[in-house]
Amino acid sequence: MGAGAGGAVHEDTHALQEDTRSGDAVTDQIPAATEAVSADTNATDEAPSDATADADADEAVDADGTSGTSGPDARAAEAATEADAVTGPEADTGSVAAEAVPHDTAGRTEGSQREPGDEPLGGPRDEPADATADATTDKAPREDRDEAEDRDESADPDGERPAPDQATAVFRALPPHVDQPTTTLKLGDRDTRNPAPGAGTDSALGTGTGTGTGGAGAVAASGAGSGRAPGAPTDAATSRTPASPSVEREQERTSKFVALKPLDEPSTPRRPAPTPSWAADAADAPVPGARTAGPAETSALPVASPERTTQQPLPPRPPLDLLAELTNTPPPRETPLRTAARRVKIWTPLVLLLVIVFAVAQFLRPLPEPSLVLTAKSTYAFQGEDIALPWPEEGQGWMDVNGVGTMDEFGEQKPVPIGSVAKAMTAYVILKEHPLKPGADGASIPVDAKAEQEGGLDAEGESTLNTLKEGDKITQKDAIAAIMIPSANNIARLLARWDSSEKEFVEKMNEAAKDLGMKNTTYTDPSGLKETTVSSAEDQVKLGNALVRMKALTDITRLPVWTDQTGKEWHNYNRLVPYDNAIGIKTGSTTKAGGNLLFAATKEVGGETAIVVGAVLGQHKPPIIDTVNAVSKTAVIAAQDAVKASTVLKKGAVVGHVDDGLGIRTPVVVTKDVSAVGFAGHTVKLELTGDGGELAHQAASGTRVGTLTVGDGEGGAIEVPVALQDAKSEPGLGTKLTRVG
Repeated sequence: MGAGAGGAVHEDTHALQEDTRSGDAVTDQIPAATEAVSADTNATDEAPSDATADADADEAVDADGTSGTSGPDARAAEAATEADAVTGPEADTGSVAAEAVPHDTAGRTEGSQREPGDEPLGGPRDEPADATADATTDKAPREDRDEAEDRDESADPDGERPAPDQATAVFRALPPHVDQPTTTLKLGDRDTRNPAPGAGTDSALGTGTGTGTGGAGAVAASGAGSGRAPGAPTDAATSRTPASPSVEREQERTSKFVALKPLDEPSTPRRPAPTPSWAADAADAPVPGARTAGPAETSALPVASPERTTQQPLPPRPPLDLLAELTNTPPPRETPLRTAARRVKIWTPLVLLLVIVFAVAQFLRPLPEPSLVLTAKSTYAFQGEDIALPWPEEGQGWMDVNGVGTMDEFGEQKPVPIGSVAKAMTAYVILKEHPLKPGADGASIPVDAKAEQEGGLDAEGESTLNTLKEGDKITQKDAIAAIMIPSANNIARLLARWDSSEKEFVEKMNEAAKDLGMKNTTYTDPSGLKETTVSSAEDQVKLGNALVRMKALTDITRLPVWTDQTGKEWHNYNRLVPYDNAIGIKTGSTTKAGGNLLFAATKEVGGETAIVVGAVLGQHKPPIIDTVNAVSKTAVIAAQDAVKASTVLKKGAVVGHVDDGLGIRTPVVVTKDVSAVGFAGHTVKLELTGDGGELAHQAASGTRVGTLTVGDGEGGAIEVPVALQDAKSEPGLGTKLTRVG
């Protein structure tokens, strides 16, 4: 069969060469090509649709496209296919013939130069074993074309034939080009994966590949002259091989939406009408110069069936309506009574819970601290006219009843030199820094060389203690006695150096004066010898009120004579001692300061001991020390006479109450008669204070809860204990729960 096919090809080649010389050969071949297309169409209708036959036909097409490239039948078929592709309202037979000539000539020239053993220009085929099948498939159509040519030549010996009708070309709708896979939503029962034959998928296209060297004509001949039945399915790998990579199309990839439940209204798929296979084969061939239809012009996406949305949930119904639905009982009719009852049922538990929480908080909350409140009069005035003491004509003076108040004063209270009265502050600072118990000797102070040297200044008229030598020791008690009785300047400086230094000690003296409220006082040395140490009578009385509370000091100052450690006696310069219950304190005299005296005396009155404290400064009448003692004695005796006691409150009198902070008040009473010490025209204060501890919430009757103070609260003020008149009980549960604040 292969030899017969080769001979036929040879003969056709000679015939075409002869026709080429005459110029009309191409035109004569067009009718034969048209008949060949018709024969192929008939063969396609009779071709089997079996998958195996399709595969064999595809292989035959490949073999035919390779082996029949140089034959005349192939060129004629190519020319005929081109003619069919360009037929239309604007194409004619002459234009097709004109275009076929160069392609055919080129094909013949190239075919005449190839040897029988050479591979076709299209490259080696993947399945060369199908050449025999290809020859068998092309034998019958080729013989028919030969007979047709013979008939045409005999019927028209002059070479003139009537022009054939133009073949109608059917264009196949191309699938739209997609950049990426698309998803079709809810297509119903439409099966996009298995389209009907001729529906437009690439696998159903009856296209072939012509691998000859005839250019565009080879492409056209792949469908018309390949020898396979038109419209037969072609393998995807060989069905369409475009002439260039730019026209290569990518298959459309789609996915099917799978519903999670059956669709509410499934749609009946509508399958497209089948396309004739011959039209698909003819439309698959590219036509030079023809406009290619875009995807939007030839196809449309499948229309999704209407999608039904899920019904939105209804808003929640009232609880009573829900309960009525569950119990199949209609809700009761709404009335004011039912509304009130429902509100009571809802709010009553909440109110009860709040009440319980409030009650627990009130019960566990700490109780307020009880306080002591004075209900008696806060002052008491002594009957009589104001006291006027006998004062000297010069200087300044001041008189107080310790702890009661000021009795009288005279002169301008201004800073003046005070001489050795400054040693009273030296003793005060030493006792504050180094406390001394009554009767105790205190610390032992070594005597330095400076103290011994300054002791010899007594020869120049300075008050010193000249019996001490360097290396000796003196007790703190004797040192204080030395500065308060004989007024030894060298011992005052020794105490300052023992405490710190003279300079620092002076600073301490001024700080103490400030603490006592001595506004007109300035200290510049521990002894007071310097004239720059100044003060006033009022300020010195403030210091005296503090000194009389130091019993260790008053035990020394009330001595008329003091004996040092060597056995030498030293007389007190305060001549008031030991007369008229005088307790001394301190004298001081210099030429510029004159005579100055800070004194104190006691008086027993109304069962209480009253202390009068006074100061007289600036007495210059010589002898100045005797003058100041004399005028001071007159003033102190008059003051003692003016002091008297008066009963302010009787025993058991209610002076106040204990307030527990919850509205319960327990009365308190004085435990004895309250006598106030004072003088005519004077007013004393009454103050109720606790004993320093916390007042109990529960106590028996008669329990001491505080003290009633009559006076200014300092020194000689009268103090009387107070106690509960009735038993004090702890607040009850009701009181605790109803308390506010």
